[in-house]
Amino acid sequence: MPKVASRRVALQLMAAAAMFAAVPMVAPAVAADPSQIVQNTAQQVIEIVKSKTGADRQAAILGVLQTSFDMPAMARAALGTHWNQATEQERTRFLKAVATAEAKAYSERFGQYGGQTLTIGKVTPRANGVTIVDSRLNQTSGQPIKLEWEVRGDRITDVKVEGVSMVMTRRSDFNSYIQNHGGKVEPLVSELEARAAR
Repeated sequence: MPKVASRRVALQLMAAAAMFAAVPMVAPAVAADPSQIVQNTAQQVIEIVKSKTGADRQAAILGVLQTSFDMPAMARAALGTHWNQATEQERTRFLKAVATAEAKAYSERFGQYGGQTLTIGKVTPRANGVTIVDSRLNQTSGQPIKLEWEVRGDRITDVKVEGVSMVMTRRSDFNSYIQNHGGKVEPLVSELEARAAR
């Protein structure tokens, strides 16, 4: 596999791990430490990859999606301006389908644990209540991958992999799909539901 393609696959896999496997170990009533949330995320994803496969892995990923990420806000941002044109029923179906489809897709793409570790870097609070946590995903071979986590309260709201936002990537993908299917949200929702059911 060409070097560029190989790195792209590695980025996709690590982005999946970063985006969909975070379990903060802090009680909701306690002010969360963003860097600790990210560190716990790294430990949790390693345990998932090491100990779970198949349906168990998919269920674990779906569970953390529903409890540890601000999925409604992330999904709404990913749908962009199309959120306003969607009916309430389409929104509800979309939120459920996107989480299930992503959990299924990433549970299938995860490989075996390869000794990856996460090193936490700079933590930068912002005025809008978001904290940015820089980190590096160290691999046993190849260059470290830069991950930038966006944390609000005790929830992760986005992850940038080598500067590329996962939420904005999904927005681009979803927008293209909608534009190619008559500008309607329903075909996207149906496609996500079909992916989740396969």
